[in-house]
Amino acid sequence: MSKFFQRVAGFFTNRTMVGMDKAGNRYFAKKDEVDGIMKEKRWVVFKREEDPTSIPVEWICWLNGQRKRAPTPEELMDLEARRERVRQNVALLKKEEEERKAREGSARKVINTDKVGGPDLKSFIRQFGDPSEGDENQEESVSMEGVRNSKEKEAKKAKQDPESTEPTGSGQTFRPGTWQPPT
Repeated sequence: MSKFFQRVAGFFTNRTMVGMDKAGNRYFAKKDEVDGIMKEKRWVVFKREEDPTSIPVEWICWLNGQRKRAPTPEELMDLEARRERVRQNVALLKKEEEERKAREGSARKVINTDKVGGPDLKSFIRQFGDPSEGDENQEESVSMEGVRNSKEKEAKKAKQDPESTEPTGSGQTFRPGTWQPPT
């Protein structure tokens, strides 16, 4: 029981106030020896109700041990000034973007007739050409007939070959059943 009271008394007497943030939260540190190793315990005492979102990032990093030293008041003022400059730059960029959109909107007139645009049928019909241009169409049909004949020959050849369970390929050097996995 006496060790417990010593610890409680030591908790209040051994602690060192490290700093205070803008919201009035106070930050403390205490060094203890645990199993022969000196360890530092860090914590915050909130001014009002416990609201972890009110702790600045710099102090969170210090509490978690990501920073060795606590942030100084000068460092905190510099960071706050930088954040304010960033806020002002963001506001300026938003204003410029709105002005640009307003200028583009007034320069460009949009005509909305509430009609859905369909396909252009005239250009579609032009693809097929006029029936009076028979010579060109006749040449195309002759060349297409040759392609059809070669496809029919391939289909007949495929029907004549007996179906096998061996894999087949389109290469001229491929022989079914000779494939070996790479080593």
